[in-house]
Amino acid sequence: MNVNTGDVSRNTKNMSNLIYKYMRPEHLPQIWCPGCGNGIIMRDVAQAIENLGLNRNQTVIVSGIGCSSRAAGYMDFNTIHTTHGRAIAFATGIKLANPELQVIVLAGDGDIAAIGGNHLIHAARRNIGLTVVVMNNNIYGMTGGQYSPTTPTGEFGTTAPYGNLDRSFDIAGLAYGAGASYAARGSAYHVQQTIQLIQDGIRNKGFSIIDVASICPTYYGRKNKKGSAVDMMKWQRDNAVTVEKAAHMTPEELHGKLVIGLLHHVQYPEFTYQYQELIRRLAEEREANE
Repeated sequence: MNVNTGDVSRNTKNMSNLIYKYMRPEHLPQIWCPGCGNGIIMRDVAQAIENLGLNRNQTVIVSGIGCSSRAAGYMDFNTIHTTHGRAIAFATGIKLANPELQVIVLAGDGDIAAIGGNHLIHAARRNIGLTVVVMNNNIYGMTGGQYSPTTPTGEFGTTAPYGNLDRSFDIAGLAYGAGASYAARGSAYHVQQTIQLIQDGIRNKGFSIIDVASICPTYYGRKNKKGSAVDMMKWQRDNAVTVEKAAHMTPEELHGKLVIGLLHHVQYPEFTYQYQELIRRLAEEREANE
């Protein structure tokens, strides 16, 4: 992916300013484990919002349950911390009630791909104007390290003591297969690219998903002997492959790699716009018949 570094970096010199502008300092320091990638991704979202100049009062942050969902409490916007797996359902209601709002969903891999999987599929199918940022750490972190839909085959969790037999879930692939108009994948290490992907997802007039590879040294890393948080970040650095490069690689060459960048982008009608147009048309027909 060609990243517009000028667009991304114009407000990155004073990162600490984001804390006072977009966070709730009274709720800090955050309680994520040392080395967790979720704080980086939360900052990426805040930086994308800053770069786009979004109105805080017109921006809504929605989360479900899980480590990632703590972000809704730290970010100083109109925020809602919903029930497990239901972040997209709540976000859909908010967007339908007021289509002018920028609605951003922050979710974990377990939250959105397991109990929330059907909400993801149908929001993508309808092309509802939401931006979903997935903090994907390959495990259920908050509840004790159970394996999740994205835990790689053969890796370990508290509920997979002999290794996970399931194939890993491709969240972004599922979303654009279901009809999402924008799908991308980033990583906690590749900060500038991830910020750009989130920005472009927010700009997209339809359903956008950015699946961001986070790191969990406490559970996933420890149980699978991935080393320290620094080691896990270095793995992302050394094993990430751009979408463009991946297109010329064999499945064998791509095995164990992390493909990052823009996966899919197409324009077609956004659901809430169509819904408002239907209401307008019916109102006009009623007036004409009175």
